[in-house]
Amino acid sequence: MPTLYFRTVLLLLLLLSSACSNPKIQTQADTALLHARLTSAAAVMSDGYVLPMKTWGSSDETTAVVLAMHGFNDYSNAFDAAAHSFANDLITTYAIDQRGFGATQQHGVWAGQAVMHSDLIATVDLLCEKHPGLPVFLLGESMGGAVILSAVQQLEATCVQGVILMAPAVWGWQAMPWWQTVPLRLLAHTLPELTLTGDGLDIRASDNDEMLRALGRDPLVIKETRIDSIYGLTDLMEAAMENSGALKMPALILYGENDEIIPSGAFCRMLDILPDRDTSHWRLILYPDGYHMLTRDLQAEVVIQDIKTWIRDQKTLLPSGQEVVEGDLRLSVLNECDGLQQLN
Repeated sequence: MPTLYFRTVLLLLLLLSSACSNPKIQTQADTALLHARLTSAAAVMSDGYVLPMKTWGSSDETTAVVLAMHGFNDYSNAFDAAAHSFANDLITTYAIDQRGFGATQQHGVWAGQAVMHSDLIATVDLLCEKHPGLPVFLLGESMGGAVILSAVQQLEATCVQGVILMAPAVWGWQAMPWWQTVPLRLLAHTLPELTLTGDGLDIRASDNDEMLRALGRDPLVIKETRIDSIYGLTDLMEAAMENSGALKMPALILYGENDEIIPSGAFCRMLDILPDRDTSHWRLILYPDGYHMLTRDLQAEVVIQDIKTWIRDQKTLLPSGQEVVEGDLRLSVLNECDGLQQLN
């Protein structure tokens, strides 16, 4: 019966493909500025597009700067709790709403990898100029981590001194099962504006139910997602996976054992692709009580303390004691991590 069902669905999708369409990408502004610039509440890109930006901390007393990149369907407010904690340790945090998310224009429409990379590099350059002499770090959650990973070569030419990747989104085409990729490709080219919700999926993003209910009430959090945006995200996740081997700068990689958003198999494949730690500078923290939203889970303070400690010193021991080291048997809790070469 399941085989017959899938064959029927695929046949219907193939018939629909006769009326082929294309995944939509945001239209670009006609007005071009000479230079990107910062305002008190936004990063304005060179094409005039406004990325709303939140800031936590005092620029007069800060000892380090963090640019935080949010996850899919989320926006800059995702980092509020962590950024307040950072500010207490004299770390100033900036977080932008990426194109198509939060309070930006063309809300819900995918912007495309090239534009997302350009926005990231432009914002980094603006913050490097604003804070000369201070160490600048990138913090990416899920999709934000994928944007960072897929642009690491460009970031090496900036003042960024390290990246923090929280459950980076690397669940691309090669990691997804065929029964997800085939309908996604077909629907993205036939019914790109069709929207889906997460209702009925029984996927738990965090153990912090109060926080999740607040997200459900927040009008800036996208609840109904366009198929072509999911298609664009999958392209981005594939690029992040393929580009993982180029990560040379200091990196703190964080993952929760209870993550139901980024499958452990995809995460383990990324670890296999990363450069050898003899020639690179990445560290892996595996939280046994962690879910996907690590800095908003119930044990968020443990994660936040690790991040703050690493920002101050990328080589010091981290307070959680959860770093994965050579021969660590805890990797066996993740499917497909048993044969991991990088940590043996």
